Amino acid sequence: MSAAAEYVVGIDLGGTKVRAGIARLGADEAAGTGRGAVGAPLAEVEQPTAAGGGRALVAQLAGLVHELCTAVAAPVGAVRAVGVGGAGVPVAGAGRFDLAPNLGDLASFSLAGDLRAALGCAVALENDANVAALGELAAGVGALHDDFAFISVGTGIGMGLVLDRALVHGAANAAGEIGYLPIGADPLDPATHRRGPLEEVVAGDAFGARLGTGASARDVFARAERGDADAIAAIDEEAKWIAHAIAAVDAIVDPGRFVLGGGIGSRPELLAPVRSWLARLGRPELPVTISGLGSAAPVLGALRLAENAVRRTHEGVAA
Repeated sequence: MSAAAEYVVGIDLGGTKVRAGIARLGADEAAGTGRGAVGAPLAEVEQPTAAGGGRALVAQLAGLVHELCTAVAAPVGAVRAVGVGGAGVPVAGAGRFDLAPNLGDLASFSLAGDLRAALGCAVALENDANVAALGELAAGVGALHDDFAFISVGTGIGMGLVLDRALVHGAANAAGEIGYLPIGADPLDPATHRRGPLEEVVAGDAFGARLGTGASARDVFARAERGDADAIAAIDEEAKWIAHAIAAVDAIVDPGRFVLGGGIGSRPELLAPVRSWLARLGRPELPVTISGLGSAAPVLGALRLAENAVRRTHEGVAA
């Protein structure tokens, strides 16, 4: 590749694993003209999230960028921007995440600032479900629909809401934090206030725990495949609360359709019971599908986030 090539990196920062991809900027995007778009990732990498999260994530994410640059034989200086989708709420102007219980302490320092210092490029933060919704908008359900809600269920639960082809952020960037819906666990119990009543019953650890201490989400699906009644019941319980969340969201914002993703949400075994529970809730007509992009959606969205950061940087310089 040409030594003049420029790149963006997209990172999906989850509570249990981190995925990242690198893509080349087209000439138009590198110039900040707004024309064209980044292509598919040229290289990708995945690894467990650094134990404890917090400041340890700075070194881990910087290391991922270096690894990706090595994979495409490019210097780190050729990376124009990094987009990070994290399981938390980005604080506008602060470069940090709030409400990120699965990622350790990210509220006391600027993750974007520390990464910018380590890598020498622009860094943009966004909620992970929002980033996945950006991926869907660019290369998934957005090809046919302008309005949809992307619900990610995995280590936790979150939602990216797209209306008229634009992400809905809310006044404090917390739109879509459906884990705090007052359903599932007791919303009056202070123990549910850290990650939310709904997340307390649908998060990966709670899902696995339905089969006993030490069981994982993978264990649930594996045992259900073998016909285990307890595992099948666990999936049905998971579907029940996801369906309740879908019905609640639809009553407020009417996004038109719902796309399920994440390590748990993307499992095909979940779709039929979710639809069954929606029927029992009187909403059988709601269109619910599983993301066709799978685990690619968050990385594609994070690449688009980085691409937008390049454009904003150019516009700021031009101004």
